[in-house]
Amino acid sequence: MTKSHTHVSSDPLQQIRWLTYMMFFMFAMTSDAVGMIIPELITEFGLSMTQASAFHYAPMALIAFSGLFLGFLADSLGRKKTIMLGLLLFSASCFLFAISSSFIFFIFLLCCIGLAIGLFKTGALALLGDISHSNAEHTKTMNKVEGFFGIGAIVGPALVGVLLVQKVSWTYLYIIAGIMCLILAFLAWRAEYPSVVKSTEKPASLATTMKMIKNPYALGFSLAIALYVATEVAIYVWMPTLLKDYTGSWPLLATYALTIFFILRAAGRFIAVWLLNRYSWQGVMAYLSLGIALCYVGTLVGGVDWAVGLLPLSGLFMSMVYPTLNSKGISCFPVQQHGAVAGVILFFTALSAALAPLFMGMISDYFGHVRYGFYLATGFAIILFLAMLFNYFRDPSASALQESNLITE
Repeated sequence: MTKSHTHVSSDPLQQIRWLTYMMFFMFAMTSDAVGMIIPELITEFGLSMTQASAFHYAPMALIAFSGLFLGFLADSLGRKKTIMLGLLLFSASCFLFAISSSFIFFIFLLCCIGLAIGLFKTGALALLGDISHSNAEHTKTMNKVEGFFGIGAIVGPALVGVLLVQKVSWTYLYIIAGIMCLILAFLAWRAEYPSVVKSTEKPASLATTMKMIKNPYALGFSLAIALYVATEVAIYVWMPTLLKDYTGSWPLLATYALTIFFILRAAGRFIAVWLLNRYSWQGVMAYLSLGIALCYVGTLVGGVDWAVGLLPLSGLFMSMVYPTLNSKGISCFPVQQHGAVAGVILFFTALSAALAPLFMGMISDYFGHVRYGFYLATGFAIILFLAMLFNYFRDPSASALQESNLITE
């Protein structure tokens, strides 16, 4: 069994990396600004928290659908065509925000955006396997990619804040993202992607993805990532609402809590490369997940007065978890299956991102305050820590990762 080889010069390879970084940056600008937009939607359209959360769970549901049922296109159609198709659909959907002020139409456009994200993200994640020479390099590159995602997550909410202060509609965020995406699509079209020499004659298909779901490594990493995502989306979807009426001693901290969270998360992802050079990824995951759980437990104990400091701080602990688990999950498989397994992982990622804030909103509406939704998020954080503790002591993926690394090298 031999790994697919990529033949590409150093200059195109660097260009491909930067295109991937900017795709994740642009995606984060819109997805992680939702927490800033939801309070505006509630006021503008008179929505409940459950209704307003559709602005987050609708695109996430379509990302899940796209990842599961279209993820194989990155293997069969090719990385470049799949990425360009997703970018063009994303751009067109963003521009259509300029022609309507209907909440239902906004949701429809977000569904189209979710479908597009599922396409170009699975293509980009599969591409990382083509340009990485070992599992360790793959994990470090994944953390860099998610680091740029983290920067986009800072810029997006900040841009929405500037727009609102200037009395400009938040919809201009999507117009700006659409322009950026159109430029990226053009650059992707001009770029020379690495050619992958396949080691199997059997083409990738939906059946490949369906079979992948039954694989214990794909399923195990997907469920672990789903737990992590449930804790993360609680912050950027509902923390602004939780802290909106804060009247304690740190009003400035409450105002910029989401920005601080994103800054710490982005900084941590770049620090991840340093950590991974010195410590085992299993141990790092265990300690970071413990930090996340303690931040949530502290929020339940101290209420909103503690939440204003602990919830933003959790971003530092969250920084490495998603890209590292995502990389290790994909690295358990040969490069010819990276599109399919990336689609499976993306399905569980987006499904969790859709359902967790929805359930939090429903619980908050039922009990009359958003803080009750954070009880559910705390449960997810504790289960994630227990899963990472199991991974640290048992290391169930060791054999698959070792075999994959030998093939790669």
